[in-house]
Amino acid sequence: MLPPKAADPRDVYLLPLTDDGAPDVPGGYISLPPPSAPPYQVRFSIEGTSSICRQGSLCVNVPAPGVAFDRSKFREFKLAPDFHRNIEITIPIVLAGVFAFYTTYTPLPPFSISQVGPPTSTRTPTYYIDVSPRLAFKAQHLPLDGLSIFSVLSKFMGNYPNNWHQHLQGIRKRGYNMIHLAPLMQTGDSLSPYSIADHFTFDPTSFPNGESDIEDLVVRMEREHKLLSLTDVVWNHTANNSKWIESHPEAGYNLETAPWLESALELDDALCAFGRSLASHGVPTEVTSEGELDQLMEGIKVHVLDQLQLWQYYVVDVELNTKAAVASWKAGTITFPRNGFKSSGLGGLEDIKEISLQGKAAFLKENGLESADRLGGRYSRKVDASCGAALLQALVGRPDQISDPSIEYEAESLYRSILDELNLPFYQEYDTDRATILEQTRNRIKYLRLDAHGPRLGPFTEQRPLIETYFTRLPDNDITRKHGPRGLALVNNGWVWSPNALMDQAGPGSRAYLRRELVVWTDCVKLRYGDSPQDSPFLWDYMSRYTRLMAKYFAGFRIDNCHSTPIFVAEHLLDEARSVRPNLYVCAELFTGSEPTDYVFVKRLGINSLVREAMKAWSPGDLSRSVHRHGGRPIGSFELDEVVASNQESENDGIKASVAPTKPDKQFVHRIKETPVHAAFIDCTHDNDTPAQKGDARDTLPSGALVAMCACAIGSVMGYDEVYPKLVDLVKETRLYASPYSNDENIEAIDTGVGKVKRLMNDIHTRMGIEGYDESYIHHEGDFITVHRVHPQTREGFFLIARTAFPGQTCDSITLSPTVLQATTVKALGSWRLEVDVSDEAKSKVLGDPHYLKGLPSRIIEAEGFTTEEKDGGTVISVGSQVPPGSIAMFQTRTPSVEHADGLDAFVTSGAKDAFQGVDLVDLNAILYRCEPEERDSSGGTDGVYAIPGNGPLVYAGLQGWWSVLKWIIQNNDLGHPLCQHLRDGKWALDYIVNRMERMVTKQGYTNLANPTNWFRSRFDVVRAIPSYLLPRYFALIVQTAYGAAWERGISLMSEDIREGQDFLKNLAMVSVQQMGYMSSASLYPKQTVPCLAAGLPHFAADWARCWGRDVFISLRGLLIATGRYDEAKEHILAFGSVLKHGMIPNLLSGGRLPRYNARDSIWFYLQSVQDYSKIVPNGLNILRERVKRRFLPYDDTWFDDNDSRAYSNTTTIEDIIQEALQRHASGLSFREANAGPGLDMQMKPEGFQIDVNVDWKTGLIFGGNQHNCGTWMDKMGESVRAGSKGVPGTSRDGAAIEISGLLYSTLRWLGELHGSGHYKYAGVKKPGRDGETITFQDWASKIKENFEPCYYVPMRIEDDKFHDVNPAVVNRRGIYKDLYRSGKEYEDYQLRPNFPIAMCVAPELFVESHALGALVIADDVLRGPTGMATLDPSDMHYRPYYDNSEDSDDFATAKGRNYHQGPEWLWPTGYFLRALLRFDFTRRSTPEERTETFQQITIRLKGCKAAIKSSPWAGLTELTNKNGEFCGDSSPTQAWSAACLIDVFHDAKAMSLGGSATGKAVNVPLRGSRP
Repeated sequence: MLPPKAADPRDVYLLPLTDDGAPDVPGGYISLPPPSAPPYQVRFSIEGTSSICRQGSLCVNVPAPGVAFDRSKFREFKLAPDFHRNIEITIPIVLAGVFAFYTTYTPLPPFSISQVGPPTSTRTPTYYIDVSPRLAFKAQHLPLDGLSIFSVLSKFMGNYPNNWHQHLQGIRKRGYNMIHLAPLMQTGDSLSPYSIADHFTFDPTSFPNGESDIEDLVVRMEREHKLLSLTDVVWNHTANNSKWIESHPEAGYNLETAPWLESALELDDALCAFGRSLASHGVPTEVTSEGELDQLMEGIKVHVLDQLQLWQYYVVDVELNTKAAVASWKAGTITFPRNGFKSSGLGGLEDIKEISLQGKAAFLKENGLESADRLGGRYSRKVDASCGAALLQALVGRPDQISDPSIEYEAESLYRSILDELNLPFYQEYDTDRATILEQTRNRIKYLRLDAHGPRLGPFTEQRPLIETYFTRLPDNDITRKHGPRGLALVNNGWVWSPNALMDQAGPGSRAYLRRELVVWTDCVKLRYGDSPQDSPFLWDYMSRYTRLMAKYFAGFRIDNCHSTPIFVAEHLLDEARSVRPNLYVCAELFTGSEPTDYVFVKRLGINSLVREAMKAWSPGDLSRSVHRHGGRPIGSFELDEVVASNQESENDGIKASVAPTKPDKQFVHRIKETPVHAAFIDCTHDNDTPAQKGDARDTLPSGALVAMCACAIGSVMGYDEVYPKLVDLVKETRLYASPYSNDENIEAIDTGVGKVKRLMNDIHTRMGIEGYDESYIHHEGDFITVHRVHPQTREGFFLIARTAFPGQTCDSITLSPTVLQATTVKALGSWRLEVDVSDEAKSKVLGDPHYLKGLPSRIIEAEGFTTEEKDGGTVISVGSQVPPGSIAMFQTRTPSVEHADGLDAFVTSGAKDAFQGVDLVDLNAILYRCEPEERDSSGGTDGVYAIPGNGPLVYAGLQGWWSVLKWIIQNNDLGHPLCQHLRDGKWALDYIVNRMERMVTKQGYTNLANPTNWFRSRFDVVRAIPSYLLPRYFALIVQTAYGAAWERGISLMSEDIREGQDFLKNLAMVSVQQMGYMSSASLYPKQTVPCLAAGLPHFAADWARCWGRDVFISLRGLLIATGRYDEAKEHILAFGSVLKHGMIPNLLSGGRLPRYNARDSIWFYLQSVQDYSKIVPNGLNILRERVKRRFLPYDDTWFDDNDSRAYSNTTTIEDIIQEALQRHASGLSFREANAGPGLDMQMKPEGFQIDVNVDWKTGLIFGGNQHNCGTWMDKMGESVRAGSKGVPGTSRDGAAIEISGLLYSTLRWLGELHGSGHYKYAGVKKPGRDGETITFQDWASKIKENFEPCYYVPMRIEDDKFHDVNPAVVNRRGIYKDLYRSGKEYEDYQLRPNFPIAMCVAPELFVESHALGALVIADDVLRGPTGMATLDPSDMHYRPYYDNSEDSDDFATAKGRNYHQGPEWLWPTGYFLRALLRFDFTRRSTPEERTETFQQITIRLKGCKAAIKSSPWAGLTELTNKNGEFCGDSSPTQAWSAACLIDVFHDAKAMSLGGSATGKAVNVPLRGSRP
């Protein structure tokens, strides 16, 4: 995608920041359009409890309106944490340029219940926002993509003004709109414009009046010729004869400012001297063969390198350092390592003597070596004598305790051997560098003297010496004598192959000058800025003044040699320039060899375009790739100008289209999208060989035309259009430009060169840039390249056919396959070919002209062989075999079928919000979702989800199914995706969506779908006529618009907390729409169809498998109550209450026809939901008085069919149903499931159908189940005959499950409070037995509270076991809560599972706070995965974390998925864990800052779930994962309770932040009547 071209003042660019403060923008490059009036805005969006909000601030140096930019002045915006919504900071953009931001914050410490030291404040890296400049002629904005730049060198333009204005007139006639002027300053002796002697004096030869001429030039260029100005700025070097450098040698690299260059200078001096005395050394004075070159190199080895002994710069002087160390040892001047020798890995004093020589040398290198990382003077590497003395003393002892005089000799000898070992790698380092010196020197001499493509300079002379010197030696004069001699040899500039652009090649970290790796510019002294202005104050001031002078006159800069400019220097100088000219255009040549490094320069400097060169292409394919890279987005792209939110609806509510009418107060909020670095693509620069040099001058025409078709800035150079025979030597050339266009003749009458065609191509290029033609299709076939560039909305375009003329091509029968442009009309603009006289005579005449630079004789003539034919509503363009290389044809194209009166983009994206305004949440279930079983159910089995050939079936029949595929296609602009090809092949997808909507709207109760149906039909009808290659784009536009409108409608119908919540909460809330809908095969009642909640999709979507009591009431608080869907919540409570039997609600509802009562926990989740409803929903207590018809008779275990007359013959209140459930449990339950046997459950053993539940009145706890059934949520029954596990539960969890105990206590406490306040008529229940003693709810609850900790807690200290019911022999882990109490297998009691947080959430008062926090810390460390909670402690011998239900092996533990709950990580317990952590951690904290940390600890633990729901095609959270969040193929991909329990976290957080319970203001959409 190209950088934005222009902004509307109503635009807002959304800039989300990640948890660590980095911009959440693909690629990290933030490129924004030019400033607007009034200014558009950037909106930083930060999650309210992101880590950077902890004592955080956002610091931005974007200036406020009316304030000048200062890089060092940042505005601080405090980040006030908010768990419930995002923090948004909106900043107007008033200036072009590059702006920085960062955040400061105190990092979130690891969660701990012990005291943690306060973390220190930290600062994120600095990030950058690049704002493009606004270039304009008067009021006409000229976007970067519309630039056509023309390069000239002033020394060849002649005298100003006469010659100049003739050339400027000719340049403008050819359609260029910006002139690139090579440096105009006074040059040095070489006369190269890039070797500037005086940065403040304009070249007196061209501009005799100096600065006044420049001012006149720029004004007349803009006013008379409509040409903007661009000039090079040269910051890296100055001419080697610059007078100012003699006064300020500190501005260069010399031995005073860069002493590490001493060896390089010594080598350079020696090579120069050797080159002057070749004959005296008996080596060749001219190299004409490889043999002579070898002789010369042997002479360099012997007479230069061997004599210099450069190895002395690398190594330690053994003798001097030995003497110093021994002297220090004898004197007792000793420095031991800070923590002794053991800290250096040498062991104790007795061990040191046994350490190897290498070990001893390593000790010295680590602890005593000075100047280890750089070269200085000879023997500048030294070992600290006192450190060496310490080692000697450890090896031979204290000198005052040694009587044997020979020991001193041994010490010296030993130390020498250690230093020799230390020097070994330094000698190897030298050997490597020496080899490089010889290789680089040889290669350079070979290129200059022998290579066919080199200059072949001939004999070595004073003017053409052996080597090009790397140093400029300042002359001896009165000025230079004021400086020390070490400051008078200055490093010359140059370039290095494949350099590290962020490294100073003359700095201490580089040896490029010693290793002779530089291709040097001997006329240019490299400038040294140091690390700050204080290091070289004169140079910083000098270049700042020079830069401001350039900015005063020129609209743009081309940064010469940008990759070698210290980036902080360029930042400063560009700040200086932008202070003078805020809308400065900046381009650069940047040859880093690394795209990531390119981005570093581009982001920090605000570079608007990087120079890219077409002449570097050496084949048609190579050129085609370059055109493709710079050609813009592919035709039909999905990279749309997406609007993500707005403050007011308008007719154009989908995208901001340039052709769409909008209301003036509309605000467009755009996501910042991935942006490649913008290019200035030049057909030929002043550094490139011309086409005539490369091999075929005819390629001038097609290459220039292909460049002009690119969607970026483009450019050319004087001489290209004229067909100059070769590159102009900017140093040695003295002739002036001559051009046939630099006269008053009409360009249409000039057939010489390619200027006439260039005029057309440049005009088209500028038009396409201004109007936004940024989609292209590039095709390469043989010698041919075609480019079709179009406008993304109007679809008007231009089509180029170019036959290239690379070397070796001939005018033979090569042709191009016919081009078919579907539904497109074509107008021929012309076809041309270039003929060039390339004879030796012609070249000789042109090159021999003594005064002028001229082009080869050439002419543009009409090309034949291009034909067009209208066919099947489109156009076929054919190319005959007679079209020679060097030919082009240009056409204008239109696509009438997209020329809608309002603009096609505007029409297809308009009206969606109004169309969906009347639908409710159940309608949205049908519009957005419905998986395969649901769609089959709703269509009577005739229709399912749509299947895309080559991709597979969608996950939903509704819009979410399409969007889950399209969002990634759009994000990646993946036009090759199977869906795109499918849409091109036919319109079946359009038919499917419309037919599905039309089918649904005819059903009773779905009249709300009429408007959306009509909207889809009208939009798809319009796009049916467009070319098939555009269908993917417009299909995506329509689906995206509809999906967004439907989504927004769904959110608008939910509670205020959802509407104003963060995006993650909204995503979770929409799962309630996803899981709740009408089904023919499933309902809450046997003879009435109402919407019912699915447990998960697609596994639990239809018929008996859809509606599970346990799942419904674990999910109800989050999905229905917290979202404001009170009526649906109530309907589920009433419906399940109606089927109460045995004091239980069914696990499987089966519409009330065949309910199954085998879940011991379902009733307790049900009662908790009734309690939640009564407390959260306004007037929620009224539900207790609701009357319900009973499926079975109260207090009667008799089973009968739903058609029996007794069914629904009795009516009771919810209050009575609650009481019945409690009384039945108090009395004890014992029954065998109705219809027990294989027909009910083919896996269950007969014993498993027996259900027994009793209360232990000593503890108040409820016990139930047996080892043959599994009555809690961990309900996997063994199924494998092969493994012998059939009928053996994976997790029976009999006894008193901890979550049931907590839920029981919660219910008793609640009912006791209600009774005390007169809202519940029953005081308690009767105990079993003859006496029928009544126990109040409060007393029952008190029993549980009194016994809970002793029964369940496993103390950290074994000595505390006496206070608890603990068997130490069975304990696996301490500091936890048992999962069970008194189960059938004692060890199962002590297993760590994620069930105890459920009890913590509903009954926190049962827990000792310190115990609870400790257990939560253990669970956080042991059980919590990226998204889910491990269902079993990994240290447990039964831990099996990989679930595969299809595996049937001999493994008893895992066969047929028996380990469903024995380690895999389930997501819904994560919600309860986080709620418990929130509750107990929040309670122990007292200050707002501390409580904010609690919210942040919760936030960071939601990271995996946030990523999961965002990436899931099901738009939900999966049922479970395998170990560490690994994908589980048998998991239901979206599960109701997985999302619901996380909504509960937000609901609790809101309540805590408000200081009480949250009632939640809601929009309650009334529940509608039943549907057939």
